[in-house]
Amino acid sequence: MTDKIVPPRGSTAHAPDLNWSQVRETVLMLELAAVQIEHAMKDSNASVDVLTQSFTTMAGCMQEIVGKVEALPADGATGTARAELLGAAGNVSGMVHQAIIAFQFYDKLVQRLAHVGLSLGELSDLVAEPARLYNPGEWVGLQDRIKAKYSTREEIAMFDAVMQGIPVQEAVERFMAEMKEKNDDIELF
Repeated sequence: MTDKIVPPRGSTAHAPDLNWSQVRETVLMLELAAVQIEHAMKDSNASVDVLTQSFTTMAGCMQEIVGKVEALPADGATGTARAELLGAAGNVSGMVHQAIIAFQFYDKLVQRLAHVGLSLGELSDLVAEPARLYNPGEWVGLQDRIKAKYSTREEIAMFDAVMQGIPVQEAVERFMAEMKEKNDDIELF
């Protein structure tokens, strides 16, 4: 059985005593960060679900409108109105399509944040157990588990760069540049 540090109910950093521990403080901060990420994602998911359903319904309504407008005569004043309505419907359909793309990006964001939250939780667990904290094999295992959660080539490259000694900020900037290049052809708004 490994010893696990049980953090006190709160931080004792402002009034340290003989039991004060930077490890306990670290565990507390990691757990707080992980839970904040989890709750932020839950709060935003409900709103995004409503938006997704609304845009899906709007897309269906637009198809129905276009179908009815296309049945109108193409000549005379009605034909002019028909052409204008089809143009407007095309614009709205394009905006709905762009919104759906934005929701897909949001979904990717939520997945990434979920991975970060889980990784912070695993890191917190490792740091809380002295037998694991000072065991390089445990750190390698943690790194392997974190890397296995990445789903894109760019994320894996970012992780590998950091593990090879590239400063974190530089590795993240490279990642963001690669993601921007990958998505430059998509205009969201």
